[in-house]
Amino acid sequence: MEFIEPLVRHFLGIFFLMIGLQFAGRSIGLSQRMHFSYINYGERGSGPWWHRHTFNVFRALILGICLVRIFADIDGWLGVFGPLYYWPVLLAGILLLIASFTVVNYLQAYMHEDWRSGIDPRKDQRKLLTSGPFGRSRNPLFLAVMAGQLGFFLALPSVFSLVCLVAGVLVITRQAREEEKALAAKFGEDYERYRVRVPRWL
Repeated sequence: MEFIEPLVRHFLGIFFLMIGLQFAGRSIGLSQRMHFSYINYGERGSGPWWHRHTFNVFRALILGICLVRIFADIDGWLGVFGPLYYWPVLLAGILLLIASFTVVNYLQAYMHEDWRSGIDPRKDQRKLLTSGPFGRSRNPLFLAVMAGQLGFFLALPSVFSLVCLVAGVLVITRQAREEEKALAAKFGEDYERYRVRVPRWL
């Protein structure tokens, strides 16, 4: 525990910082090259708009707290669950975070030019993906993100990370329903046949 605990503290701070930089760098690069934003918030006050802002608030809180924990002991403020705060649980959390990160990157690469964050309102030529991982789940990317949220809870078992997990799952499941409505409107019968054939999650 003397080795694993500080390793996990540093890992979490660096991990979430690098995720933020990667996502920002990729989004900016795509926007500059393609001349439109791949990040879509939706209409102000709409469900997707609230989902995005809620997710951003929690993402900023997670990053800030994980960075502060590298330099200061604030676990007393986070409500750490003592019975879970042991190295096998923390290590399992790290491994799940790494697995989630790998799968998210794989899925975004698999989607290639069809990848968006949020609901893109433009009338473009994107295809309905129904093969590969999308032939087993209609929302594999969201599943991977939720697995990462569970990994964060295990790597920092606390009231704070539990609230993040519950809020994240609620936001993602609500956003999945909104995105499926948009896909049904865009692809019509093709999407209905896909919806009947492939489960929303697993």
